[in-house]
Amino acid sequence: MDVNSILDYLAQYGVIFIFVIVFLEYLNLPGLPAGIIMPLAGLWISRGNMNFPFVLFLSVIAGVIGSWCLYFLGFYGGNFLLKKYTNKFPKQKDYIDEKLKYLKDKGHMGVFISRLIPVARTIIAIPAGVLKMDFLKYTIYSACGIFIWNGVFISAGYILGEGIFKYIG
Repeated sequence: MDVNSILDYLAQYGVIFIFVIVFLEYLNLPGLPAGIIMPLAGLWISRGNMNFPFVLFLSVIAGVIGSWCLYFLGFYGGNFLLKKYTNKFPKQKDYIDEKLKYLKDKGHMGVFISRLIPVARTIIAIPAGVLKMDFLKYTIYSACGIFIWNGVFISAGYILGEGIFKYIG
């Protein structure tokens, strides 16, 4: 899919398209990476097609809802899933234990920091659920990290405006 196709989807479906893409990304599902979509959403905003704060808010809500799904997956079935996974891939057990220890040591700040790291930002929800972290605090720290991550990418597209379109289009 090229840039023009994505911009066509934005024009046709607007914020629904952004919401769905960001939601799926925070579910850690394959598809169009939000890291590509969000700068294009910023470009779309710069052309006067949408309000910046609204798109940022919507992307944060989509990210939080997607991460809630993984949090509850970890909360209710995480230990079972981790046991099945480490039985199938025993070399991964130490790595997983290390990440769980990191989250235990850092607490909710570990969730926030992880939201700012590629790959970790979308999967941190499962260990947080496994550890049964306080849901409200988890949500607040996640939302803050998601706000910064999404805000940087949307802002990049917005600030660069037409320049980014010429470069990648």
